[in-house]
Amino acid sequence: MIARHFGRVLAVALFVGVLALPGASAARTLPPAVAAAAGPMELAGEGEMRWLGFKLYDAALWVEPGRAPDDADHALAIRYARAIAAERLVEASLDEMRRLGERDEAKLARWRSLLQQALPSVAAGDTLVGLHRPGRGASFWHQGRLTARIDDAELARAFFAIWLDQRTREPELRARLLGRADTP
Repeated sequence: MIARHFGRVLAVALFVGVLALPGASAARTLPPAVAAAAGPMELAGEGEMRWLGFKLYDAALWVEPGRAPDDADHALAIRYARAIAAERLVEASLDEMRRLGERDEAKLARWRSLLQQALPSVAAGDTLVGLHRPGRGASFWHQGRLTARIDDAELARAFFAIWLDQRTREPELRARLLGRADTP
């Protein structure tokens, strides 16, 4: 029981902490397929996620020039430091959505199937990018290859809230992504 709980906590931390290997940020440039779909974007901020001293990932937030992510398209790029199974990524996402207030289990079950299409298993060094189009939905890429387009604005909002909502588990990472804090 304790091992299972620890595994879930680690999965959430790995996912919420988002990605990274030592070295340069994960997303100094968006993959060409993402850039083509997104249009002009500029780096808003970047940061790393650490848990118990271990670097889990680097994340970068890209937004339309001169706009805030609240009201503009934005892309979140995450580069993972270790392998994580798709099931863990999906469950950690749903757990965070619950923590942020989503209580409709029927809706979460529908979202699970959509997230299973969007979030594949990742290996160390892999990059996932999500492009959020507020009010419309989101698209997801793994290693520059489109994995899913989700035409569910509510799911897209809830997913990106994991990092960008004021109630995120990682307020320092949020501040860095939004360009409101110095990055190391």
